[in-house]
Amino acid sequence: MTESELSATEALQNARTGDIWLFRGRKLADRAIHVATTSPINHVAMAVALDDLPPLLWHTEIGRSLEDVWTGDHNRGAQLNLLTDAIEVWTEKYDQQAWVRHLDAEITTEMEDQLLRVIAAYQGRPFPRTRQLAGKWVSGRIRREASETAVYCAQLVAITYRKMGLLDPKKPANWYDPGRFWSGHDLELRGVTLGPEIAVAAPG
Repeated sequence: MTESELSATEALQNARTGDIWLFRGRKLADRAIHVATTSPINHVAMAVALDDLPPLLWHTEIGRSLEDVWTGDHNRGAQLNLLTDAIEVWTEKYDQQAWVRHLDAEITTEMEDQLLRVIAAYQGRPFPRTRQLAGKWVSGRIRREASETAVYCAQLVAITYRKMGLLDPKKPANWYDPGRFWSGHDLELRGVTLGPEIAVAAPG
């Protein structure tokens, strides 16, 4: 899908808040997402790189393989993980190809404050069950905002981007699926751009 590639070390060194991380797996559940959404990927997440903290990954998933740095626990649903650990788990344990799209934007203090408010509000919210997930996505296609009691990956990233002022809010957050964050789709960013996909090699 792309000829550009970064090592995991280079990806960590270049991580910036707002970068979009994309993952594609080959398991049955991953392929089901590809087919249902006609998306080349099955998971989307967002990098968080604040001050002197190590780069982090903000996303929501069914598994609890990673420690949530916000709580110190291993929880399902919305979580904030060390990016270095997330790359290792998603590329090696989950056997998924990773890509990053760098955000070309000046992240202001107000944007960072909004990001932290979103993390505080949504951390730990569960990942929707399969039937609930399908319903959310379908209602999004007809521009109906779904409940945020449980959130899926693209919905969480869209909520975060909207709160930071990076994404036009006229579409409901559940209108988005992971593939909408792949280049070539109508993402309707507000005064910022995302670069092309760069493949990230598995560690080691």
